[in-house]
Amino acid sequence: MFLHCQRWAPALLLALAGCASAPPPAPARLGLKLAPAALAATVSVQQHLVVERAGRIDELDAALEVEPSHLDLVGLAFGQRVLSLHYDGKEMTSWRHLMLPAQVRAEDVLEDMQLTLWPREAIAQALPAGWRIEDSGLRRTLFLHDEAVTVIDYSGMPRWSGTVVLDNLRYRYRLTIQNAPEGS
Repeated sequence: MFLHCQRWAPALLLALAGCASAPPPAPARLGLKLAPAALAATVSVQQHLVVERAGRIDELDAALEVEPSHLDLVGLAFGQRVLSLHYDGKEMTSWRHLMLPAQVRAEDVLEDMQLTLWPREAIAQALPAGWRIEDSGLRRTLFLHDEAVTVIDYSGMPRWSGTVVLDNLRYRYRLTIQNAPEGS
């Protein structure tokens, strides 16, 4: 069962997108689009997302399904669908509620999801020159020219269990993902 949302989701999705209030000098996001099969697992999980940015906290519930042939994500606020995303490894289709700002980009949501869940090796192969990714225990760090850009901490393995905290240092937001235990 989805956890109840306490606040409206547009600001959360805006924070996930990392676009609207990003400082102008920051370059564009990676544009990471890894094949669902590269996850090397089938995942079906319910999540509660909390985004902290500029002193504001927003929450959203989500259902994520990843199979070798596709990835589907549905985001809910107050029990209403506000975002959906489908990606088959080649094409992505998305839908969002009319109230969501135009800056909310499904591509950026997909990128954060893949940086958080996909194996380091799959991500490393897709990174442009100057970028690298390291895993050290329950911490993953994405670097650009030896400067940490994103730090992800896991409470346990597999990566889609327990709590995951993604600190995006470039766009200055923190995404906390609470994955519901299997069978709940």
